[in-house]
Amino acid sequence: MANGNGKKKKKKLIIISLIAAVLIVLIALVIIGSNREPVFTVQTEKIQKRNVTQIVTATGKIQPEVQVKINAEVSGEIIELPVREGQQVKKGQLLVRIKPDAFLAQYERAQASLEMAKASLRKYEAEYKRAVELYDKKLISDSEMEVAEATYQNSKASFDQANASLKEANETFSKTAIKSPMTGVVSQLISELGERVSGSSFTQGTEIMTIADLSTMEARVDVGENDIVMVSRGDTARIEVDSYPDRKFVGVVSQIANTAKSTGLGTQDQVTNFEVRILISTPEGINFRPGMSMSADIETETKNNVLTVPIQSVTVRVPKKEKGEEPKEGEAQLDNSKKKKSDDKLEEVVFVVNDGKVKTVSVKRGISDDTYVEVQAEGIEGQEVVSGPFKAINRDLEVGSKVKIDNKSKYRTGASADKDVK
Repeated sequence: MANGNGKKKKKKLIIISLIAAVLIVLIALVIIGSNREPVFTVQTEKIQKRNVTQIVTATGKIQPEVQVKINAEVSGEIIELPVREGQQVKKGQLLVRIKPDAFLAQYERAQASLEMAKASLRKYEAEYKRAVELYDKKLISDSEMEVAEATYQNSKASFDQANASLKEANETFSKTAIKSPMTGVVSQLISELGERVSGSSFTQGTEIMTIADLSTMEARVDVGENDIVMVSRGDTARIEVDSYPDRKFVGVVSQIANTAKSTGLGTQDQVTNFEVRILISTPEGINFRPGMSMSADIETETKNNVLTVPIQSVTVRVPKKEKGEEPKEGEAQLDNSKKKKSDDKLEEVVFVVNDGKVKTVSVKRGISDDTYVEVQAEGIEGQEVVSGPFKAINRDLEVGSKVKIDNKSKYRTGASADKDVK
């Protein structure tokens, strides 16, 4: 019995010793591993010269360059409407006729009043001439002459007034027949036959229809206040229309609004835009219609043969300062302290790979397109710049970080850009 218990104790002691040895080895491995420097897997691209075109993107609608809204200038019932939406019309063609009965009666009264004033003027003009002859012969007094002259002047004023009233009545009567001011298409028809419309000389009347010249179309887009300063008349625009998804059209900026359009005033959602009009070169067989949705890439500036890097390669760092020493040229590091920093301490940098490690190079950013940005810096042409992943460029990398280049994999961003530890 005693011999059996001894064997069990010996076996138990061996197991405990093995477990302790394994734990010691694991702890040693963890300690050794924690002292190893992390190696980040990155993608790189060579810094070289390219042509860069700066683009401002905006959305809007297709509209005719020239269109006229037809409004009623007199009130009444529409008794003729010989056109329909989409119909071609010529300049001077009848579009609408408003019931003219009341205006015709007004015109006829004015005409009758003019005839009466004309007859009265003839009578008093003859009397005035006779009075002048008698006055010259000293046969009537000064007062009689003055009365004759005043009567004649009054009759003349009444005639002029009646003549003006007739012209006004004729002008009002003519407004019952609305004719097309231009050759074009009825792009929108709002009122219907038999509908009553209102109008006057002092206020805008009921809108009846819109006539547009569809042979010349333009894109009207809203550009934000930060981008509008880059847009100029004559800039080329590449236009995509939702109705023609497989085609791109060319346009030229023709007008830029001087006054902004603001929405959401006084709220956090306030937006300030400026309307930009782009004249479109419409190919044959393309039928743009007013109100079609579109987007435009306005080419605001082009620079040829300038030094460029991928847009995502440029990041912001706080210059490294330790123990009162100034950082060496091009050096920068992440500032993880909670101390308040002023904007003038920030600088734009790129990470350049040299012998498996990265260093920062301060750059001055220029214009950019969708992929590359112009940079100004000395002696970096031809070097390898870190172009991904996003998380490494903007958070992980510091001066002297070790990297492993993997340009075969696609660019990754955010949490998918994990670091490799060796």
